[in-house]
Amino acid sequence: MFSLPGLPMFTPEQVARVCENLEDTGDMERLGRFLWSLPSAMPGSATDALNRHESVMRARALVAFHSGNFEALYQILQSHRFTRESHAKLQALWLDAHYREAERLRGRPLGPVEKYRIRKKFPLPRTIWDGEQKTHCFKERTRSLLREWYLQDPYPNPSRKRHLAQATGLTPTQVGNWFKNRRQRDRAASAKNRSVLQQNASLVSSSVSLDCSNRDCHPHLQTGSPSHPGSPETSDCSMSTEQRETSTPDISVCSDSDFEP
Repeated sequence: MFSLPGLPMFTPEQVARVCENLEDTGDMERLGRFLWSLPSAMPGSATDALNRHESVMRARALVAFHSGNFEALYQILQSHRFTRESHAKLQALWLDAHYREAERLRGRPLGPVEKYRIRKKFPLPRTIWDGEQKTHCFKERTRSLLREWYLQDPYPNPSRKRHLAQATGLTPTQVGNWFKNRRQRDRAASAKNRSVLQQNASLVSSSVSLDCSNRDCHPHLQTGSPSHPGSPETSDCSMSTEQRETSTPDISVCSDSDFEP
């Protein structure tokens, strides 16, 4: 137990509870002032227990991130082993800090491919990661659970979002964003499928129309009409009357009655 200037005696558990309350309110400025007012932790002293309390170390990481002190953030995250309940939030801090540093160097926002390369270059430390494979910053187990809920209800209400956030370790905002992106992907896929079906139907219709047009323009292609060269119809059309007269000799055909005596 130790005391702060002008304040009563505090135990490390009480300090941790104050940090948790300020973290829940999102008031990083007040949280930073509270942490700054704590006495310096001396090895072996009562205040040294603060550096082993997860709520206090998580609060220090949050303040370091929001103040832009990324080096201090990395040092905190890599030097203290956090429990699984804190992993999702601290992993987001780790990645966002590296994204912001890269954007500061490039002078522009990062694209999806660049963020992927950042994640490959700066993998999550094992102090805030249980080693399970992650896809798009979500664990596969989390994604499976989200997909199951999505099949049941693509439009969860705030109460269900909070329940799912507790089950996955995400925030309600992350859950809502995942559902929103999934609905957009499904709508895009459905629109693409309809477009493909319409194109196929149009191609079939055009093919049928072309076939009918060919039959109308070329009657000799129709069933039952001679189509080979040299047919009687073709020869009569291509040969003039004079040619038929000169090329075809007159042949008299006599009947038996002409030779009777």
